[in-house]
Amino acid sequence: MARAALQLGVREVAALAQVSPNTIARLERGETLQPRTLDTIRSALEAAGVIFVPENGEGPGVRLRKERSAA
Repeated sequence: MARAALQLGVREVAALAQVSPNTIARLERGETLQPRTLDTIRSALEAAGVIFVPENGEGPGVRLRKERSAA
């Protein structure tokens, strides 16, 4: 969901997180990854503008960070 919200391909997210495209594909298939790898991918997506929303009774989710207007 985060990748789709950012309109990025697997290779683009892999480059941002400095992991292989296969690692992103494994994550999206629901395979188990090392916690350190998950943290790296999450940090890269957050830096790109994603906010991860915790479980709230309807499941976890993502949204895009609002752009701050220049003051």
